[in-house]
Amino acid sequence: MSSKPNTLASPLHLSAMSLSSSLGHGLRPTLAALRESRSGLSDQRFETVELSTWIGHAAGVDAVVLPDALRRFDCRNNRLAWLALQEDGLMDALAAARARHGASRIGVFLGTSTSGILETEQAFRRRDEAGNLPADFNYRETHNTYSIADFVRTAVQLEGPAVVVSTACSSSAKVFGNAQRMIAAGFIDAAIVGGVDSLCLTTLYGFHSLQLLSADPCKPYDASRNGLSIGEAAAFVLLERADVHAPKDEDVLLLGVGESADAHHMSAPHPEGLGARIAMRTAMQQAGLQAGDIDYINLHGTATPSNDAAEAQAVAAEFGMATPCSSTKGATGHTLGAAGGTEAIISALCIRHGLVPGGLHVTQLDPALHVNYQLTNRDAPVRRVLSNSFGFGGTNCSLLLAQRGAH
Repeated sequence: MSSKPNTLASPLHLSAMSLSSSLGHGLRPTLAALRESRSGLSDQRFETVELSTWIGHAAGVDAVVLPDALRRFDCRNNRLAWLALQEDGLMDALAAARARHGASRIGVFLGTSTSGILETEQAFRRRDEAGNLPADFNYRETHNTYSIADFVRTAVQLEGPAVVVSTACSSSAKVFGNAQRMIAAGFIDAAIVGGVDSLCLTTLYGFHSLQLLSADPCKPYDASRNGLSIGEAAAFVLLERADVHAPKDEDVLLLGVGESADAHHMSAPHPEGLGARIAMRTAMQQAGLQAGDIDYINLHGTATPSNDAAEAQAVAAEFGMATPCSSTKGATGHTLGAAGGTEAIISALCIRHGLVPGGLHVTQLDPALHVNYQLTNRDAPVRRVLSNSFGFGGTNCSLLLAQRGAH
């Protein structure tokens, strides 16, 4: 298999970021949970769902009251986004970026899979006898896929381009590519990227109907893995050119974005991981790096039998057994359209804090998967990380993040 080398991309600085998930709200509780090998998955009930499964439920979302100026956007998805925006000094960092670049020179590129569909699910229960939806149902600013970008753009007072990508589980990884290209073309000087996906009935019952939902906490790469655990998260990163700020040792840069679309099947991955290999290789080519330069791979690792098998084949073909890897979905659950952004931030934390995280819930690694899967945490220098996100329909994306000076 061959792919054309990409011109080296100019590094972009992850100058601010925040994450809310079942592990907690903010970077500090997220890092603490990773260091303690603590999962955010629980078997609590959600809404009216009558399924035997574990979920990654973010605390406090239902209690959020949006400011009056944003009340028209009120839905679970945007409330979760609001929680993340309030953490890690992100709003201050975004205000400073707005003053530095101008409101029209900052883009918003976010991923989601179902947006605020829970609002529609609940509205359908309240239809009148004629079948009409309730008068207070606001599709445009809640369920509409664009809602999350509109909400963030309004909340942060930005006037630049705003786009939502909805390519299933690769959505909030692919937005890094959108931002990278727009900055390189000179249309903008900075971008908010990431994604938000919240719990809803559609995904829980949908994955159950596909027989992809586990009744136990998901166990990626385990010999007896039997499906995924759905989670929810809001992940935001401010991307700027690497020379905007005075360099610091803890800086994390985006060096490469690799995308592919193998279109093998509506929901099943290419059995040999063809598109995954192209995405990983393209990200490394764009960064000017080789397989031996990568210190850790954050696997897509959903814990479904076919997904893990396909990804393992792709990783083995490109990296052999040398590169440490694991899936962090045993901690967060599969946050779907927010997974790429969530795991990019986790990868950045691994770089900043020298952590190779072990995968959770694994009792026996699948001997058919020939990768260097980590079962326990290990403190070690982590200078370069490849983070994989692969979605339905073969929409694949790999991000290459590195410590400043490691490129």
